[in-house]
Amino acid sequence: MTTEPTARGTVTRAFRVAYDGREYAGFQRQPHARTVADALLDALAEHGVVEPGDGPTHATPPGYAAAGRTDAGVSAVGQTVAFEAPTWLTPRAFNGHLPGSVRAWAAADVDDGFHATHDAVRRTYRYHLYAPTAAADPAEGSGGANRGPEYAVDDERFRDALARFDGEHDFHNLTTDETGTVRDLDARATREGDVFVIEVAADGFPRALVRRVVAAVRTVGRGAAELGWIDRLLAAEPIPGGRGVGPAPPEPLVLWDVTYPDAEFAVDPEALDSALVAFGERHRDARHAAAATGAVRERLAAFDEER
Repeated sequence: MTTEPTARGTVTRAFRVAYDGREYAGFQRQPHARTVADALLDALAEHGVVEPGDGPTHATPPGYAAAGRTDAGVSAVGQTVAFEAPTWLTPRAFNGHLPGSVRAWAAADVDDGFHATHDAVRRTYRYHLYAPTAAADPAEGSGGANRGPEYAVDDERFRDALARFDGEHDFHNLTTDETGTVRDLDARATREGDVFVIEVAADGFPRALVRRVVAAVRTVGRGAAELGWIDRLLAAEPIPGGRGVGPAPPEPLVLWDVTYPDAEFAVDPEALDSALVAFGERHRDARHAAAATGAVRERLAAFDEER
């Protein structure tokens, strides 16, 4: 069910938002750092939807909420933000005052009581882990020359470790949260060349859980820990800090999708095209930067061989 526009010409609208999180200190507003929420609220202020303020002091529209609070460096394609919006505020209009690193691309008109956080029934994250196979010989082929052995994993060990996290567990040893640590995870991985795409879905996630799961699985896959260590992480007994696991880097993590049972999102073709162009440019720039650092490494390696 969706709402009808009110006499004021507003409707409760949910927007799908994609963003490159590398230049932001996370999604949620913070006192002294630039966040994705700041970019969204800045745009709404420019559109006259909310009263302008100074960064974190921006007003928020009625009903404003987001599906998740992604950490610094984490990106998204399925982040969902909902609030009472003027009927003219389509995704393409929203993008008119958003930076290229943040793009709205779809929307759904929803019930007045809709809450983007509480009404989500499933959240899916994908982590893109650079993990060449342990069987690969770093000395073979031009691609192999850049594969540090510290990144190689044994696929079977990797998959077995990830399977231990599948299902319902209490993840209290893998988060700093003290409540909401029991979750039913659906975890799987697909190898795409030298990258393992790890997909983890649940109704919700404690703080940094996905990145700690990835770090633990990577540790076992590299042979630095046995499978029994995963069972210890999932046990009821707390783990002393020195034996715990820190989170994997945030940049390869993407909030992939958020599911709402009563929301039907319609893609805005013009907004989607804008997002494709913006992220295409960012991907190109990242590849150029990687090419430059790769060239520097190869030059240094040549000097190393001459020693």
